[in-house]
Amino acid sequence: MRITMTSAELRKKYIEFFRAKGHTPIPSASLIPENDPSVLFTTAGMHPLVPYLLGEPHPGGKRLVSVQRCIRTGDIDEVGDAAHLTFFEMLGNWSLGDYFKNDAIAWSFEFLTKELKLPIEKLAVSCFAGDADAPRDEESAALWESLGIPRSRIAYLPKSDNWWGPAGETGPCGPDTEMFYWTGEGVAPADFQASHADVRWVEIWNDVFMQYRKTEQGTFEPLAQKNVDTGMGLERTVAVVNGKDMFLIDTMAPLIRKVEELSGKKYIFEKGDLGYDEMPSCWTETMRSMRVIVDHIRSAVFILGDERGVTPSNVGQGYVLRRLIRRAVRYGKMLGITSAFTAAVGEEVVRAFGTEYPELSKNIQTITTELTAEEEKFAVALEKGLREFSRLTSVDGKVAFDLYQSYGFPLELTEELSRERGFTVDPAVFAAEFKKHQELSRTASAGQFKGGLADSSEEVTKLHTATHLLHQALIDVVGGTIDQKGSNITAERLRFDFACPRKVTAEELQRVEALVNNKVAADLPVTFEMLTVAEAKERGALGVFEEKYETLGGKVKVYSVGDYSKEICGGPHVEHTGVIGKFKILKEEASSAGVRRIKAVVGK
Repeated sequence: MRITMTSAELRKKYIEFFRAKGHTPIPSASLIPENDPSVLFTTAGMHPLVPYLLGEPHPGGKRLVSVQRCIRTGDIDEVGDAAHLTFFEMLGNWSLGDYFKNDAIAWSFEFLTKELKLPIEKLAVSCFAGDADAPRDEESAALWESLGIPRSRIAYLPKSDNWWGPAGETGPCGPDTEMFYWTGEGVAPADFQASHADVRWVEIWNDVFMQYRKTEQGTFEPLAQKNVDTGMGLERTVAVVNGKDMFLIDTMAPLIRKVEELSGKKYIFEKGDLGYDEMPSCWTETMRSMRVIVDHIRSAVFILGDERGVTPSNVGQGYVLRRLIRRAVRYGKMLGITSAFTAAVGEEVVRAFGTEYPELSKNIQTITTELTAEEEKFAVALEKGLREFSRLTSVDGKVAFDLYQSYGFPLELTEELSRERGFTVDPAVFAAEFKKHQELSRTASAGQFKGGLADSSEEVTKLHTATHLLHQALIDVVGGTIDQKGSNITAERLRFDFACPRKVTAEELQRVEALVNNKVAADLPVTFEMLTVAEAKERGALGVFEEKYETLGGKVKVYSVGDYSKEICGGPHVEHTGVIGKFKILKEEASSAGVRRIKAVVGK
């Protein structure tokens, strides 16, 4: 029998279940990764944990659980179906060199069947099929079968389906086992190997077994510390448990209702509040447009409202944010919304999520202001596009895509305008250009730079410690409130963003550089301690003291550089400063309003 469950209830149930299994709850990390240039956004719960998966001791111990905010941008152009989201919440539990497949699979099965009461006859799983790098995962399959999953409901799939990682070019990785729930009408197919591609099988959970390390030579060697990393999509799971369309669960329905109110159209036309398994039979473009609007504005609100929030721009995270907002506006126009609307939907997002994520309520003015400003800029771009269109003597598929990319013209608008002037647009050519654009977007959002949290190379390690020295030196020289706003480290350089209302003078930069080099030459020892939040504050450690740390009673890792610098950090760091080498500031510039940026290098 189905139970009714809200998103808040699932979050609590998941955390409490794994707390009872000895896991320490940890707070959601920022959506904007710190010290990691390999990705634009936090894409999974494991992302902030990479140093600990590589062996760094975690303040919370070897068993962790969290609800992590995530952004995945590879499928932005495909969002609008019943199962995909750009922003989502990921429920996850981890073993850092503690338990492995047996406990992970047993607890996954227990949570699904006992806590969520999902019928076993509607569950299926997939396991790694094996290849030249690693053997077929018979162990996981045998564990599932021992719990009652029939052999016919266990599919063996290739690395493209059942393998995770590494996060960068090298690092921890391994096979995974995925759990699926049948959302179709009637009895689920008996043979999952043959039916796994059916969209009515919805993936709801993934257990990753990090038992290998990919080397720089491309080979796979066993890890000394084997880890478990799991991920369950909160929205999908709430939808499955309640038999709902994912966009009609408790946190999403108010956003859909707001778009209905603004557009004067209905999300569902046939049977009112349809069940999840009825969705394929009543697909409409109106539904797709509303889903895109809700997904994209929700994602934009979480990016803008993040503690390290960014604003729309033409590069990096800012470009993704701009694209999300403008795509939402385009679909709003397709629904017939003629006035500015993104801020109104954004306020609804804050109402739905502000209790769980108080940073949204705190930053609501920034959120609504930036949404409105970007919507206005896009209106100007559309007007320019119309003027450009009026000068064209012909329109083909490539021109249609150029109008889409440069001015945000959806194909439907270009086709409509073209018909009025007797032009013909080849949609196949547009689709080919669009596909090339998608591949470029996926490449960019998968990782713009080498390195990242998984990079513990000698160069990166030196730059991590140098960043701590830079932070403290800026406080000593510039004074005032020098709060860190972001840090991006590659093997070639460090980039440090900090709050400062003015440009740092050339003379101040020289003093900062000299002070850092003085501490390097002093060959100070670098050590760390596991401290409670209260202890870290009392000792004057730099860092962001999130309220959730205090609520959970967790400890934080505090690195000390001699008696000069003390800062919360997850590593990696040198053992003494003398190995860093000469510190050199390359550039100081504005990053955004009230935020300055320094780029620096170290070397001989």
